[in-house]
Amino acid sequence: MKTDKYVADLRAKSVSELSEELTAAKKELFNLRFQNATNQLDNTSRIREVRKNIARIQTVLTENAAKA
Repeated sequence: MKTDKYVADLRAKSVSELSEELTAAKKELFNLRFQNATNQLDNTSRIREVRKNIARIQTVLTENAAKA
């Protein structure tokens, strides 16, 4: 599946790369919410997708912290 490949890619990244990706995803979520509030967002399902990606990144970060 697409999400399995995404999670595998996340697990291959370092902690600093994951932190950068988490920051970028949070900024994207902010922008999507802003666009939604101003009725400029066409694909509202993207908000849900980004939220889930943030959760996936945080899960991988937690797994890495538990290993160390």
